[in-house]
Amino acid sequence: MNKQTNVSADKVRQHVRESYAEVADASNDGGCCGEVASCCGVSDDAAINTLISTRLGYSEDDLANVPDGADMGLGCGNPRAIASLKEGEVVIDLGAGGGFDAFLAAHEVGKSGHVIGIDMTPTMLSKARHNAEKGKFSNVEFRLGEIEFLPVADNTADIIISNCVINLSPHKECVFRDAFRVLKPGGRLAISDVVATAEMPEEMKNDPILHAGCMAGASLIDDLEAMMREAGFEQIRILPKDDSREFIRDWAPGRGVEAYVVSAHIEAIKPGGCCSSSACC
Repeated sequence: MNKQTNVSADKVRQHVRESYAEVADASNDGGCCGEVASCCGVSDDAAINTLISTRLGYSEDDLANVPDGADMGLGCGNPRAIASLKEGEVVIDLGAGGGFDAFLAAHEVGKSGHVIGIDMTPTMLSKARHNAEKGKFSNVEFRLGEIEFLPVADNTADIIISNCVINLSPHKECVFRDAFRVLKPGGRLAISDVVATAEMPEEMKNDPILHAGCMAGASLIDDLEAMMREAGFEQIRILPKDDSREFIRDWAPGRGVEAYVVSAHIEAIKPGGCCSSSACC
């Protein structure tokens, strides 16, 4: 597993924060998205963002159910497709961005449910809160924080969702440990993210643009599973989607990064509840 010093990890985190602040500002201005050329559909043409999001597994109805500006074409899949959200559940969205997945989750959990979006970028957080106000979402809140150190109490959530964010963290083992902490017993992970299927060349791993673009920080599948198991998760499933190489190729044209990474669905259960045993689910 790749481990970084606190200094180098802080540099990575700060570069990601600055890159996604540019994305938020660009979205507000209707422009392009700065360095984050991948997993980013920011455009002044809504049809382009719609095309990107439907390519990732969202429906036209999904896009119609969120405030204008919430869908920025960010992500590498649709975590709700594997989340099986239920009325009244508490959902945490890691790296909520403009709130796209959080708002869609809010529709599914209903007024009796609650969605907490976490993001470390103040500009993005302001955008998400503005979108929530525009859409009159009373069951959604957004909190400033890092996904390694969640501003959430123990045993709070029924489910954690995330879309192409954990690969950006320089300390993924901390992400999974804190996710385990804030989940209720029997709580579950439903994540879309980028994973590595082969060891990436050092020049790619150390490229800050590829890192902010959701590629260079991807972990090998076996390493990712080991981190999750060490954090305490059970029933871990990591399902790579080979057809995702097509759109990943477009994230960094000519770099060949699609030979090393793919999008994947990632699921797991925190033991202790009904769903920690397949016999009662």
